Amino acid sequence: AYRETEVTHARWAMLGTVGCLYPELVTKYGDGNYPVWFKAGAQIFSDEGINYGGNPNLIHAKSALAVLITQVVLMSFSEAYRYRGGPLGDRDLLYPGGPLVDPLGLADD
Repeated sequence: AYRETEVTHARWAMLGTVGCLYPELVTKYGDGNYPVWFKAGAQIFSDEGINYGGNPNLIHAKSALAVLITQVVLMSFSEAYRYRGGPLGDRDLLYPGGPLVDPLGLADD
């Protein structure tokens, strides 16, 4: 159980890294105008709220509670799907498998 928890935390950390880098890179090299990652969450408390993808018609969030509830519900569905084994039905919770995950074959031991 301990290793499963650590793998889950590592996966969340990898997603968090992408969430930090994306607005920085789009602002610097693209045509976006996003705040730095550690100030981005504060926009939900402004009058404009958060426009995901820079488009107010896409997803416009003004309630931190609604965002939290939506995230918990969506993540609980995806974690339940992962826990049940996904499309293959096997339950190796520590290794996602596939050649795209381990192209060098390092997990064959």
